[in-house]
Amino acid sequence: MQSSVQIPLWTVAAPIFAGAVLLAAGVGAGGPFMTALIALALAGSVFAGSVGDTLGMVDRGTGEPFGTLVLALAVTLIEVALIVSLMSAGGEEAAGLARDTVFAAVMIILNGIIGLCLLVGGVKHRQQSFSLEGVSAALVALGTIVIMTLVFPNYTVTAAGPYYSPSQLALIAIVTIVIYGAFVFTQTVAHRQFFLHDVAEESTPGTAPPSNMVVALNSLLLLFCLGAVVLLAKKLAPSLEAAVSAVGAPNAVVGVIIAAIVLLPEGLAALRAARANHLQTSLNLALGSALATIGLTIPAVGFLSLYTHTHLQLGIDAKSTLLLVLSLFITAQVLRTGRTIILHGIVLLTIFVVYLFTTVVP
Repeated sequence: MQSSVQIPLWTVAAPIFAGAVLLAAGVGAGGPFMTALIALALAGSVFAGSVGDTLGMVDRGTGEPFGTLVLALAVTLIEVALIVSLMSAGGEEAAGLARDTVFAAVMIILNGIIGLCLLVGGVKHRQQSFSLEGVSAALVALGTIVIMTLVFPNYTVTAAGPYYSPSQLALIAIVTIVIYGAFVFTQTVAHRQFFLHDVAEESTPGTAPPSNMVVALNSLLLLFCLGAVVLLAKKLAPSLEAAVSAVGAPNAVVGVIIAAIVLLPEGLAALRAARANHLQTSLNLALGSALATIGLTIPAVGFLSLYTHTHLQLGIDAKSTLLLVLSLFITAQVLRTGRTIILHGIVLLTIFVVYLFTTVVP
């Protein structure tokens, strides 16, 4: 049988190009052209890392929901490394970067990615179905973590909001890990059937899973891409912040840009699944990514803040809180029946447009 998986040449070229750009930046090259090259190399590394890990694990035969879980974790690890590196370089001035990025990721996923998937899937298939039990489990975990990490800090009194005291931050970080770990256990072991397709996946006759060499190369590729993302982000951060300040936009826009770059590969994968009438895979990717993002990022930056004795801003403002609660409520209503239509996608995308506009024009 012929192997069904080969490593695309561009996923190998992307980290090589990133290395060349880093070398040029290290010897003193600069200017707008170099900034553009750094941005291009960063985007390529994010895509290559995500795609490489997916090809090495999903097509090897792990099946659902392990494939989507691997992709969500790969993308989130890149995001965590990116945020931690920028926070380490930015000091106190970057205290709110994790909050802005996590909030942006949640809003992009709940309204942008899911909304677009429902719209595209609805246009092509009119109505789509999914496992209600799996989506409900994900929303329960996501809603709890989001409120405790992004809203509750504004109401504690030991430390004035939007901060947690050190003991509170440690507790929330541990609780977040516990909830996310319980969700992963539910998704992969206890109730795996809740996250599977109603119909069997199509398979291509005469194909074989990738060899161990392909899997090993993909794993190595992911490590190179992860390192490239972290180093390129440090190089790009000053230019990105300067550009945002130059147009008079709030600092929260930086978090939106970072989240959008990191989530783009996963969003495209979810959109492709929705077009193929595999809405369950789309929702596994979207909600799993949201849970992984907040479930891994908050503990990582929380423990980093405790270790470095810096303040970590977590609470979002009143406008953002209202949009977040609205997004959680509408998403829960849209996904409460196990079937979706075009209207659901349009409503979520409308909220997403309002979120983007009010981020730039608060």
